[in-house]
Amino acid sequence: MGKSTIKNVLTIAGVDPSGGAGVLADVKVMSALGTYACAVIAALTAQNTRTVSGVLPVPAQFVAQQLETLFEDVRIDAVKIGMLGATDIMQTVAESLCRHRPRWVVLDTVMVAKSGDRLMPDESVDFFREHLLPLADLITPNLPEAAVLLGKKDIAAAEMKQAAAELFALCEGRSAVYLKGGHLDGKNACDVLYDGKTFVEFDSPRVQTKNTHGTGCSLSSALAACLAKTDNLELAAKMAKEYISEAIAASSALDVGSGHGPIHHFVRLWQATRGC
Repeated sequence: MGKSTIKNVLTIAGVDPSGGAGVLADVKVMSALGTYACAVIAALTAQNTRTVSGVLPVPAQFVAQQLETLFEDVRIDAVKIGMLGATDIMQTVAESLCRHRPRWVVLDTVMVAKSGDRLMPDESVDFFREHLLPLADLITPNLPEAAVLLGKKDIAAAEMKQAAAELFALCEGRSAVYLKGGHLDGKNACDVLYDGKTFVEFDSPRVQTKNTHGTGCSLSSALAACLAKTDNLELAAKMAKEYISEAIAASSALDVGSGHGPIHHFVRLWQATRGC
């Protein structure tokens, strides 16, 4: 038999015990989209669908050991970076990426949880901006995160393209930008992709639901999986947006927690196997 065509995708992120966000959500997404998921744990959280009551970073030395041991043995076709927490962990991940140079790096600019709790210390934002952003092939901020990175109070719908262009410049022209518009009002949820040359807008009908916990984690994981499979930025973005839209629309089938519930990561699989 020839070599497997199944791609290996790595998530480097924190653990959400409720399973809606972080590493557990990433692994679900990558698996649902037909890739093999690997994970390096950067932080532990005490978290549910309503709040984050604690964050415990994994020692940076052990994060480095996880990464080096994995890269020594497993071909990694794409990497998704989620919540890293402490600055020394960010530095460890940055150094590892520089050494191993995976084909695709998707950086989810995780700063604030759906509950409003801060997930990145203020003192780490500058390091994140200066050292991690330029290493990514694609960054995936939502509008509040984009505002923090750009030093703005907020970003309106009409300013999304300009903000995406400013973020591209902030990344020294090395990272494409997928700017998420989910925080805006309106009948459609509009995202903007900018690769330094072309703006592409992705619209989907807005689903009225409180079940949006981990949407950002899941989208960045979907982008990493689809990039590994297609090697095409615009196509991967289209596929990821369609998948997330379906998962949000089907989220009412789940009954997890009393706050912002998770999206339905396995909606396609469960629909396909219904009645078995």
